[in-house]
Amino acid sequence: MTSKPLVYFLCTGNSCRSQIADGYLKAIGGDRFEVKSAGLKAHGLNPRAVAAMQEDGIDITAHTSDVINPDILNRADYVITLCGHADEHCPVVSNVHVVKQHWGFDDPAKAAGTEEEITAKFREVRDSIKNRIREFVESLQ
Repeated sequence: MTSKPLVYFLCTGNSCRSQIADGYLKAIGGDRFEVKSAGLKAHGLNPRAVAAMQEDGIDITAHTSDVINPDILNRADYVITLCGHADEHCPVVSNVHVVKQHWGFDDPAKAAGTEEEITAKFREVRDSIKNRIREFVESLQ
């Protein structure tokens, strides 16, 4: 029996985009994948990301904000960065079989304006990530 592919989502703070991607791959990919996420730093789970995911029926409240683990990084099958900063500063991956991809999304945590405008940005980024996760899962079938 082959093991499940390990997908490691990386972002700057592991608070929004990587958490959203983690939640969607677990939901859309089911048990086909081992899913982890981390950041260059751990900024804590963003409450607005949690709320945006809850709106779509996905509970990420038990997620933790973690710093990149070299052991996980080097056994990952897919390393996917979700922001330019993480893409530029991702540690070197020694696993020669890893597939590294960069999916750039705006940082909803940097959204400004009214509460409604900020919430709209979180929803926009959430929906963009969800669509990209669907494409990713379909590409591996």
